[in-house]
Amino acid sequence: MNVPRLEKQLGIEVYASPSLGVGGKIRQSSEDFVVKEVLVDGSKAEISPIETQQLVGRGSYLICVLVKRDWDTFLAVRKVARRLGVSPKRIQIAGIKDAHALTAQHISIRRITPEQVLRIRIKDITLRPLRFSEEMVFSQLLLGNQFRVLIRAVSHTSSVTERRVKKVQSELLSLGGVPNFFGHQRFGTVRPITHLVGRSITQGDWKNAALIFLAEPSPHEHPESREARQQLRDTWNFREALRLFPRYLRYERMMLAHLVKQPKDFVGAFRKLPLKLRRIFVQAYQSFLFNRFLSQRIRHGPSINEAQVGDYVVSLDRHGVPTDESTPVTTQSFFHVKKALNEGKMRVAIPLLGFKRKPSEGIQGEIEQEIIEIENVSPRNFYVPLMPEISAPGRLRAILAPVIKLSVEQPAKDLLNPSKREVELKFTLHRGSYATVLLREFMKPRNLIEAGF
Repeated sequence: MNVPRLEKQLGIEVYASPSLGVGGKIRQSSEDFVVKEVLVDGSKAEISPIETQQLVGRGSYLICVLVKRDWDTFLAVRKVARRLGVSPKRIQIAGIKDAHALTAQHISIRRITPEQVLRIRIKDITLRPLRFSEEMVFSQLLLGNQFRVLIRAVSHTSSVTERRVKKVQSELLSLGGVPNFFGHQRFGTVRPITHLVGRSITQGDWKNAALIFLAEPSPHEHPESREARQQLRDTWNFREALRLFPRYLRYERMMLAHLVKQPKDFVGAFRKLPLKLRRIFVQAYQSFLFNRFLSQRIRHGPSINEAQVGDYVVSLDRHGVPTDESTPVTTQSFFHVKKALNEGKMRVAIPLLGFKRKPSEGIQGEIEQEIIEIENVSPRNFYVPLMPEISAPGRLRAILAPVIKLSVEQPAKDLLNPSKREVELKFTLHRGSYATVLLREFMKPRNLIEAGF
């Protein structure tokens, strides 16, 4: 089955389920894509408050629920910080949430009062104080995310739609989940350049990295943005670009403002961006390589739910989330690993290439080495001497993502698209796994942009 060209550019080259999809669209409205964050202690960030409760706990961190509609997570945090009159560094998150969605997540704000938080008024953002804590919010507190997604504009009849959905659901159940690809938003769908910026950074070519980030136009973005980028590409006039770039391109304008003053300081321009965003560039290139490693494994074997000698495996914690504890599969350990995999105590993993993480061995190692040679990259490239804080040591990532409590409603009439059907999916994914990776299996979209990815 053919995969869209755009996905191939992100390293996602195959489907796990061979059955036909239902097509359709996601994200026609924010309420069609709802995300609720779940912490390891069972706390769930609700879109609406269940009831008003007295704040409990003690400590210098105020834990809040941040509800946002169609906001980039980093921009939302910066906006909240600005309204509070504090540095964005005082606000911590557990994970990045979808921008084009209705999402609820936990954040911690250091040395702030509930009264200050409740006074904030920002369009499409709500902050709700929960409790005080001596511990800030961070990624390891995140268990996963609960999703409710509506696939609209399905052209097939209800019976065909239901049959196709059930067939894909059965195939994924037999597999034990979905391939743990890094999803489309990791790279940008409208303008998928994040990993390309990261590739140039790992090569030490900061000028080209800036050129891609600032001046690589996309046919899918707003014409105003596209024209401003093209103008910059043609002229390299940073002052004129700062005048032409729309206000909503905040990150680009941060860099341009620096380049107006210091036209050759591309490293300094990148330093104007938030640290988490800068890290994402290098991490996105790691993610692209991982996607390619996994795609080729699925295409040529071995299986993604069985280990081979030379593979890595990672242990799971009591919640079923992969840990940092790993081991290579050897001839001696093979049967022990196979037993642990069958008992749900381990999962096969592939490296996120980094300066401390080498490729696999065995058959998987051969797959990875071929791609590494094509990319002309090595683990040492992920140490960035001019910006050490964004260097990536590398780690292992499980190659199969379990889909928890997956339920699919009966196809229904789509009120927004007369004569079409809609299908509602509810499911939970562990942290680091992407809803769009699951949705693409059910939809098999021909055009990612039109499908809402």
